[in-house]
Amino acid sequence: MQVTGILRSPQDETTSHGPLSSKRKAAILAVLCISILMTTLDNTVLNVALPTLARQLHSTVSDLQWIVDAYTLVFAGLEITAGNIGDRYGRKGILFGGMAVFGLGSAMSAFSTSSSELIAFRCVMGVGGAFVMPATLAVIMDVFVDPHERAKAIGIWSGASGLGVAIGPILGGVLLAHYWWGSVFLINVPIVVFGLVTIAFLVPPSRDPRTRPPDPVGSMLSIAGIGMLVWGIIDVPINGWGDPTVPVAMAAGAVIMGLMVLWERHSAHPMLNMSLFKKRRFTAAAASLTLTFFALAGVMFLMTQYMQSVLGYSPIHMGFAIAPVSVLLAGGAVLSSFLVPRIGTKIVVSVGLGAIIAGLLLLSNLTVKEQYTSLLAPLFLIGAGVGIAMPPSTDSIMGSFSHEESGVGSAMNGTALQLGGTLGVAVIGSMLNARYRAGITPLLVGQKVPTQALHYIEGSLAGALAVAGYVSSHVSAKLGVELAAVAKHYFTIGVNQANLIGAGCTFLGVLIAFIFLPSRPHPEDQAREAERLETAKKSYRTAPNTDSTTNAFTEHDHEVGQEESSASASTKHSGNVPDHIADTDEASTDHY
Repeated sequence: MQVTGILRSPQDETTSHGPLSSKRKAAILAVLCISILMTTLDNTVLNVALPTLARQLHSTVSDLQWIVDAYTLVFAGLEITAGNIGDRYGRKGILFGGMAVFGLGSAMSAFSTSSSELIAFRCVMGVGGAFVMPATLAVIMDVFVDPHERAKAIGIWSGASGLGVAIGPILGGVLLAHYWWGSVFLINVPIVVFGLVTIAFLVPPSRDPRTRPPDPVGSMLSIAGIGMLVWGIIDVPINGWGDPTVPVAMAAGAVIMGLMVLWERHSAHPMLNMSLFKKRRFTAAAASLTLTFFALAGVMFLMTQYMQSVLGYSPIHMGFAIAPVSVLLAGGAVLSSFLVPRIGTKIVVSVGLGAIIAGLLLLSNLTVKEQYTSLLAPLFLIGAGVGIAMPPSTDSIMGSFSHEESGVGSAMNGTALQLGGTLGVAVIGSMLNARYRAGITPLLVGQKVPTQALHYIEGSLAGALAVAGYVSSHVSAKLGVELAAVAKHYFTIGVNQANLIGAGCTFLGVLIAFIFLPSRPHPEDQAREAERLETAKKSYRTAPNTDSTTNAFTEHDHEVGQEESSASASTKHSGNVPDHIADTDEASTDHY
């Protein structure tokens, strides 16, 4: 493949790229996983560096908030539009361009000299990430035609996506222990260079073969609507639900999204097919995925603060303490691909969310002197639960879209992840702050505490510990120790109650999955997959024999051939649906 393949005309990209060898598929998947890992770990690796940024760039609390959230805001707002652009104009080019923009933003962020510069460059990174995430999953849909192979590939992709959230603190801790704060951004540059080269030579071009005009109105409405919703959500942990920005932004976002729905329903060439929201396989899976990342982002937000501020772990120590989440997440993703064909999506997702709930409940009894060994079991449960629940939810979302619309499907999947993670930090963070302030503020009434010190103490545990350190050194060692102990006590109470709230919200996900999520694909979806697989196999039979490597399609011919026959029978004889395609309630049109 030539590097110039990135710049092929849209007409060239509508043609089939032909059969791909197993080795090439594995290499493509590895590149895609590295790409998605880089974009998802960006926020968690940065969280570890925030205290350093506050010192080096003299960043205020508001500055730090926007250094983190500017990336999320732009990422979430652009994602659906980016997926649609990839479908219409070529997914390979969008992936290549997104990686380049992300790398440029990372390099500029590393050498920022002020908070405002860093916030602007983080927006650039968000633009790149918004184009990378949907393109990676869309390419997987194009490359892995066999549903069995695709499910395994999505499981690996999901594991990489979740790992980004979990290993960020580890990587951040290691980098900050040896290098300056800009290294948490600069580390992305060599990865981007490697990704650009491998994308150019490995990833085949693909796009929606239908020639459709763009939908600029739908794109602008989606950017504005999702952007306003996320803006309102990310303002909650800092300023609280009573801040006027929160309801105004959320209300504006809801109105704009409503206008988008009306526009898309009546548009001749909609960016997003609104009839998909009638599919239980799509809506229930999206809700389950949102709540899965809600729990993961929430618990990472809580535990990174608890381990550093209460237990006194260093950044690198804390990073490795979180490692069990990463290990079990990867293992859970592998286990999930084994379980789904045997017991169905409904049960697997419910079990995964149930494991997360169990872990959160165990984390609702923490103390200020907790032993690390007592944290292992809940961290294992949460990591395994996310790994088990995420791949089948993602596969259900992607299986609801046609191959031609896989970019938009990938974007919807990514939007669910972004909204879930943002909501997790907002809801759990606000609960934590509210409980902490409710405990610490009454103790300060009537005390001769300077106004600025009072602001720090009530604002965060880190602020209270800074004041306690100053008091110990300059006023009274005993008084400083008592202040630190009280602040840690009420912060831990807040962590426990926030974990209970997180468990309750995740239980809602279990109910949604168990009641609404189909165990098997709908017969129409299954028939569409079978038809596409047969077309790909015919393409292989008629293609010139120029690749000496093993043909990947032959690995599953016998098994898939049987499923194709069953799928064809299901389309010809409604009501006679094989058990492995759909159970009795899922053979009905209630999914639509």
